Amino acid sequence: MIENGIDSTALAASLAAEDERVRAAYARRRQNIPGARYARTNPFALYSLHEREAEIASFMRSEGLTSLAGLRILDVGCGRGDTLRQLLEFGADPNLVTGIDLLEENIESAQKLCPHLRVICGTATRLPFSDASFDLVLQFMLFTSILSDLSKRTIATEMIRVLAPGGRVLWYDFSFDNPKNSDVRGIGKREIQALFPGFSVQSRRMTLAPPLGRIIAPMSVVLYYLLSRIRPLCTHLLCLLRRADENDHAIVGAKKI
Repeated sequence: MIENGIDSTALAASLAAEDERVRAAYARRRQNIPGARYARTNPFALYSLHEREAEIASFMRSEGLTSLAGLRILDVGCGRGDTLRQLLEFGADPNLVTGIDLLEENIESAQKLCPHLRVICGTATRLPFSDASFDLVLQFMLFTSILSDLSKRTIATEMIRVLAPGGRVLWYDFSFDNPKNSDVRGIGKREIQALFPGFSVQSRRMTLAPPLGRIIAPMSVVLYYLLSRIRPLCTHLLCLLRRADENDHAIVGAKKI
């Protein structure tokens, strides 16, 4: 069977191969990187998390949102559910929050850490949800783990498919390649716009470059936050995307903006 000029069997095989590559990359990562690097007791992990929370709150205020209550939310690549739990602090309804992740071990951890939330093991290239079933779709640090352009385009298409009219995509990921990690590839704003055609993009550069942040954060919280305001020293993009032609008439959940 041919779909859009591509043999569907070959397409499925290519997507599955990239999923397997990602699984293998994370298996190596678990062996080589100590878990303490991302613990809340790690100063860099803690400060960069607080910084991201503040920027998300700023985005929400700019959109006229004081809460995520009433929004149907999907976290694509939810990991152990850290971001899902963070969303609850922004007022999200637990019964309206869903996470999906490729790695079974991540989903097992998420089910233990947040048993009241819906988390599913599956591939982002074939989201098991109906069209237009979410008002807000997130991806934090997923796309840079995908090296296949086909897989990236397919995942973006799936995210767009499940997004309701007037809905938003919240993106957080790094925009530069890591010369020490060949399993990831940075994504800049131009590529983000190409992945989500027809969407407007608000972006903010943030998060002090990790090699620098891991040195500065244990020394001084004040110095960390001062340096993190120098945008050329930051390596990540936080983006809010929405369909540009629906800006004036968007209704997300029950809230008109």
